Amino acid sequence: MKTSRTIALASMAAFATQVAFALLMLRWFTPQEVGEFSVISQIGFFWMTLALAQAPLGLLANQAVPAQLAAKQAWHASALRGLALLPVAALAVWFSQLTLWPALLWALLLAFCQMAWMLAQSLTLRVGSGWQQAAVRVLPPLTAATSALGVALLGTWAGWTGPTLVVSALLGYAVGAAWLLPALRGQATTSSTEPHHRQQADPRSTSLRMAHTLVDAVLATAIIVVWQRLYGAQETGWMSALLRVLGFLPAVVHMAWAQVALAQGHPTTPRQTALANPWWLGLAAFACVIVLGLSCAVALYRDWLDPRWDGVWHYIAPLVLWQGSACLSAAFSHRPFQTPSARGYSWACMALGLAQALVLFAPMGFAQPVDASQHIAAFALFSSLGLLGLTVWMARLR
Repeated sequence: MKTSRTIALASMAAFATQVAFALLMLRWFTPQEVGEFSVISQIGFFWMTLALAQAPLGLLANQAVPAQLAAKQAWHASALRGLALLPVAALAVWFSQLTLWPALLWALLLAFCQMAWMLAQSLTLRVGSGWQQAAVRVLPPLTAATSALGVALLGTWAGWTGPTLVVSALLGYAVGAAWLLPALRGQATTSSTEPHHRQQADPRSTSLRMAHTLVDAVLATAIIVVWQRLYGAQETGWMSALLRVLGFLPAVVHMAWAQVALAQGHPTTPRQTALANPWWLGLAAFACVIVLGLSCAVALYRDWLDPRWDGVWHYIAPLVLWQGSACLSAAFSHRPFQTPSARGYSWACMALGLAQALVLFAPMGFAQPVDASQHIAAFALFSSLGLLGLTVWMARLR
């Protein structure tokens, strides 16, 4: 539980930095700038996620392979997949109606640096000290927020008009990627002294992991790209800025709870079992999402934000419901790998993702345009119901 507390505190610090970064976007940048950055960063995220093919999860679950060797193999395989996915990323940039150059270059740099950072987090969780596990999570977003603030202030003084947000994000990811360099340079051993959790494994085939990753990545990218195409950069900025804040909480739950649970195996004492109740954690995270949503509503009501951000109003309730349900699902996401249910978990997630995609793309086939508020309400409600159903299924796994 000590490791879990360390990761939780580090993740919350990183979350606070992400909130600060989002507030900087609201204060210093226009909705159009935020919208364009969100499209590029989401394409980079899609690229990274698909290239990794859940390699960080496998690095934690399959502990029979030495950590440094597993990290090096995962990076080489992921980098090759990333290069092969270059045409797909170019197609996504073209579909978003952004200029292909330099948007594709920015997406490539973001993808590969973020890919290395994700592997570094799993590597340090297995072999790093407490301060290393914390630093690899806190320093990258802190670097991004600090550089964004510095460049924004410099721009006010010197008239800088460059891509501040994407450059700041790239610097942050590069700091995180640096933590993987020792594993890539070192000579990995062929035997492991780490304890093996024999009941825990990721038995899924590479094709199944790729298919699962593809569905997740396409859906995460599609919501930004579809919003950009249907409703423009301003609506995309309203939606993506709030989603960036609320969506970090499910990620915190997964990093500070599910990943640690996989790294440490099953709880071994009654006290650990009582403390390791995912329901309490998921509900607490859901409550935090509600508090953040209410805080945003208060900020809008009290006119603390620029009037250009008033359009965020109709996104608050749907995104709170959606991301709160995602917190519950994330709290149980380690269970399928501690039971013989990992393959079923992938198939269930893919089925839900495809159903969500149908709801997301449906308005593009309507003769009459659909209002953005109606669209996000329908999509969030359907997604929440699906995530809650998945949560109940995982909670019953033993």
